[in-house]
Amino acid sequence: MINFELLVFNLTNPTLLFFILGMLAKFLKSDLEVPAASKSFIALYLLFSIGFNGGTELAATGITGEIVKSLVFGLCLASIIPVYAFFILRTKLNSYNAGAIAASYGSVSAVTFVSAVAFLEMNQMKFGGEMVAVMASMEFPAIIMGLLLMSLFPSESQLEQREKFQWKKTIHHSLTNGSVLMILGSLLIGFVSDSNQTAGIKHFTSDIFKGFLAIFLLDMGMVAASRIAAFRQQGYFVLFFAILLPLFNGSMVAYISQFVTDNQGNRLIFAILAASASYIAVPAAMRMVAPKADPGIYIPMALGVTFPFNITIGMPIFFQLIH
Repeated sequence: MINFELLVFNLTNPTLLFFILGMLAKFLKSDLEVPAASKSFIALYLLFSIGFNGGTELAATGITGEIVKSLVFGLCLASIIPVYAFFILRTKLNSYNAGAIAASYGSVSAVTFVSAVAFLEMNQMKFGGEMVAVMASMEFPAIIMGLLLMSLFPSESQLEQREKFQWKKTIHHSLTNGSVLMILGSLLIGFVSDSNQTAGIKHFTSDIFKGFLAIFLLDMGMVAASRIAAFRQQGYFVLFFAILLPLFNGSMVAYISQFVTDNQGNRLIFAILAASASYIAVPAAMRMVAPKADPGIYIPMALGVTFPFNITIGMPIFFQLIH
């Protein structure tokens, strides 16, 4: 049974309240905005901080069998989720849109991961540094699976205009995407850095993290609110999908992750990664290799519905299920 007192406690997280403030500002048509240059810097800082701190933790624990198992589990999730998501979506959408949405929900949201890290810190729970690598490694398998499903199961109207996907270009883009490269690079640097010198920049890598996250989520709230209007043209199917699939994925993984790791922080990260949807890496890849997929569907689904659901309702639910 869900602990509603815990739910209310988590919903009063200051960083989450800034996200709600951003949505409110958009609905009220306020002129509040975060400068573009600041947004780019804060996004890079958050990815750097998580990657670097994850690398230092990984260096302290070393590479173990459980870490390898976690990486394999993450890759399996990113490969399996797009398959059943695609066939659910194909009941209402063409193969291009179904494949793009399936790839989005098989992939992950770095910002949701950042929010989950703050959630764990607020609840005084630790997670393993390897989860940063798990998150980064789940981007490209989902994109590849989405494109493969589009190619293997085209809509009848698309058989004659079937496109030849540029697989090498897609894989290269998935691996060199800015957010993936930044977090993996920071992870590696944190892993090989001298521990004494690492302590010298702790104030920058850790102490100001939540403040930057609050401003970033303020901006994300404004962006998410602006995307919600797109659902007026799409109907209830995509709206329900954007809520129910993440709820199913997160709840399922919250349970089965106990067979992969005993660390409850890691289990929550697994659940939120399975529940999240990419609105950065996947749209960038789809614009390049599957331009007939409509970004007016899969971006609002991931950013306007799934992201707010996960950070307001999803994380407390998955947290309670794990306990």
